[in-house]
Amino acid sequence: MDVAMVRHKLQEEFYTDEGCFIQELWNNGEDEGVSVARARVAPGVTTAWHRLRGAWERYIIMAGTGAAEVGGLAPAPVTPGDVVVIPPGVPQRITNTGTEDLIFLCVCTPRFTPERYEPAVALA
Repeated sequence: MDVAMVRHKLQEEFYTDEGCFIQELWNNGEDEGVSVARARVAPGVTTAWHRLRGAWERYIIMAGTGAAEVGGLAPAPVTPGDVVVIPPGVPQRITNTGTEDLIFLCVCTPRFTPERYEPAVALA
């Protein structure tokens, strides 16, 4: 891989079974350390419980309002500027509690791969 890379063409946004739209911003096998995606959740939607094996995830809230649920913790309100930190293997979901799209960046370390994703249930 080149020392520096500028990416000019964004990937198309796609809908997931989880209940949100994802646009991969950076996810490259030559850079195993991190991936970055833009997530969009429509008003009133709660994503499905899921977890990532072997990867930390951070939701960096960019727009909208919501409630994040991580593990057995009570739902926490989120607004732009908030960061939700999700340890590896911990169930998570997020609800858009507002009237506009909830938009956030998903930063995974190491990078997200489909094999890391698994459906989950909440911890009691």
